[in-house]
Amino acid sequence: MPFIFIGLIAAAAFPFLALIGKKTGVKRKKRFLVSGITVFALMVAVATVFMFNGALATSGETAGAANPSGEISVGHGLALIGAGLSTGLACVGTGVGVASSASAAIGAISEDENLFGKSLIMVVMAEGIAIYGLLVSFLIINAI
Repeated sequence: MPFIFIGLIAAAAFPFLALIGKKTGVKRKKRFLVSGITVFALMVAVATVFMFNGALATSGETAGAANPSGEISVGHGLALIGAGLSTGLACVGTGVGVASSASAAIGAISEDENLFGKSLIMVVMAEGIAIYGLLVSFLIINAI
C-alpha cells in the first residue's frame, strides 16, 4: 500500500521536472504537464481500486440493500464520489464555457450595444451545464 502513496507523490511532482531544466522548450513543458496529469489520474484510479478492494457489504448484504446498522458501505461511498464528480466536472465545464462566451459577449457588446440580450442568452446557456450536473448528483444521492 505505501507504493501507491509514493507513486501519487511522484506523479504530482512529475510536471515540475519540466520547469527545472533551462533548455526546455514550450512543447516539452506542455508534454511533461500532460503526461504528469495523466500519470496522476491513473495513480488515483489505481489507489481507488486498491482502497475499495473488499466486500461491498460486510454482513452478506447486497450492495443496493439498506444497511440496518447505519454503516455506509462501499457502494454508497462510490455513489457519493460519483455525485461529487458529476457536480465538480460539470462546474469545470461551465467555467470553460462561461470564460469563452462571456469574453466574446463583452467584445460584442462593446461594439454594438443592441447585442446585449443575445450575448446574455449565450452565457446563460453555458451556465446550464452546472445545473445539469447538480441535478444528476441529486438523482444519484436520492437513489442511495
